[in-house]
Amino acid sequence: MLKRKQHTIGKPVSYKGNGLHSGMPVTMTMLPAEEGTGIVFRRTDLEGAPEVPAHSRYITNTLRATTLEKGPARVFTVEHLLSALFALKIDNCTIEMDSPEPPVGDGSAKTFCDMIEKAGIVEQEEEIPILTLEKSEAIYEGQKFITALPYDGLRVTFISINPHPLLGTQMLDVTIDHDTYMKEIASARTIGFTWELEAMRKMGLGRGGTLENAVVYSETECLSRPRFPDELVRHKILDILGDISLVGPLHAHIIAVLGSHKLNAELSAKLQALK
Repeated sequence: MLKRKQHTIGKPVSYKGNGLHSGMPVTMTMLPAEEGTGIVFRRTDLEGAPEVPAHSRYITNTLRATTLEKGPARVFTVEHLLSALFALKIDNCTIEMDSPEPPVGDGSAKTFCDMIEKAGIVEQEEEIPILTLEKSEAIYEGQKFITALPYDGLRVTFISINPHPLLGTQMLDVTIDHDTYMKEIASARTIGFTWELEAMRKMGLGRGGTLENAVVYSETECLSRPRFPDELVRHKILDILGDISLVGPLHAHIIAVLGSHKLNAELSAKLQALK
């Protein structure tokens, strides 16, 4: 069984902002944690400060974002934060929040990566196992699918096919390590479309979204300033890493076509069952 040393952050670090979907103000503090703690969300605004671990068994909703829930402790839109922690190999961290949704930051994972690097990354004494695959595992849903193949390392390939004239077919293949994540993935923001906004607002979603923390398209143009020509697929890879982090350290080649948080969660559960 492959193993590596566990890691935590070097000191507490905080950030204030609003949630992407709820629009609610939140103060989030990341705290160092002992070996074997894992990633744990603590709701300091609720009586008793209840906690929910970042584990696939606690996924309760995947509509537009990933929700984790254990008893009264509920957090949602956690995938960007989890993506940063996973890519930077932070295994143990307690995340205190006084609201159910982390701050959106700039709409990507870069805000959280900056927090981690400001706090410092500390190697711990105990090791953590790395899940490796003996055969491929896949989830299919119509034209959509996501699969994990045996691989020596972590690699993600995403293919998007979008009818928007400015998007079309996009594909990106990235071998994930600290440098490639920071350069190619961390700063990619979520994509939105003007014709979806009214329906999303009625569902209580997207209330904290702006033209700066999301890449927004009308029917004919991009209303934001993209950071990459293919920001859509880069953010999809960011999301996959956040959702798949619920399994823990992993060696695999993940390939997704027209993926979703729902498919990511189902693959996470399937991989978790292998441990």
